[in-house]
Amino acid sequence: MMDSCEGARKGIEEVKLKEDGNVSAQYESCQLPITCFTEIANDASLHFQIIQFPKQIYVWVGYTSAKLGNLCAAAHTRPNNNVSITSLIGGTSDNTGSGLARRLVLKTGLNVILACNIPKNSPMIEAEAEKILVQKLNSLGYGKSRLEGTSV
Repeated sequence: MMDSCEGARKGIEEVKLKEDGNVSAQYESCQLPITCFTEIANDASLHFQIIQFPKQIYVWVGYTSAKLGNLCAAAHTRPNNNVSITSLIGGTSDNTGSGLARRLVLKTGLNVILACNIPKNSPMIEAEAEKILVQKLNSLGYGKSRLEGTSV
């Protein structure tokens, strides 16, 4: 997993450098925190990658393999501050990723882009992945309590 994190960092830096052309200034200013880790749950490996942007997070959850899976986006919408979700890649019949993204928005207050390849009818694995992910996001300072006084 660490190789893919380094590859993502390098790719982001290359895109920024091509846009600006200022190598030293761009290198120091475009550092996005990337967190990668693996946990064992229900006798299977759950792989996680979190890329932290200023007002949103990208999360990838892999189950036993490094496939991308379905990709969805979730965010608070006005005027009632409900959570809206859309599927970007993958079918609409599988709501595993969209449900997880919706709950992450509610628990963190951030916009969430989520790629998930948890099997469709595995609520125990999904619940365990959510629990692990929320604990990690809280440890990174992205819990809702930190953001309650701010406007999203």
